[in-house]
Amino acid sequence: MASSQPTAPKLEQVHAAIAHLQRLTELFRRRREQLAASAGLTEHQWGVLEEISTEHFMPSLFAKQRDSSAAAVSKTIRQLVDKGFVSVSLDPSDARQRRYDLTAEGRKVMTLLRRSRKQAIDRVWMDLSPTQLRAFNGFAAQLTDRLETLLDRDS
Repeated sequence: MASSQPTAPKLEQVHAAIAHLQRLTELFRRRREQLAASAGLTEHQWGVLEEISTEHFMPSLFAKQRDSSAAAVSKTIRQLVDKGFVSVSLDPSDARQRRYDLTAEGRKVMTLLRRSRKQAIDRVWMDLSPTQLRAFNGFAAQLTDRLETLLDRDS
């Protein structure tokens, strides 16, 4: 367990780590926005389009997972329909349910986005050594577990 009174150099390192993590989070967000914009989408529209491409899309579940409202997801679906990326129909096995499918244009956009994302991953991650990746993954998993524990304890 960490001591109750960290030394000044350790506290400085902790604050630097937090700053790097905040910068990394912001860069990931900006890059996702940039990729989405290259396909004429918002980041939220991309998320919905990607989820629809799995063929197991349920708007209410998506809203809950993303901590969004059902109304916001419905609005996004309408925007994607208007752009010609998604079609909506009644589910043939249960007429009470709607079915969401990518159109040919929607599949083309998803292919473009996946290709762009793969190129970014190749440029940023693939030249890291297995040792670097293991170290990062171990640290990230430990930090994630600690943050989840803190959230669970404080909620």
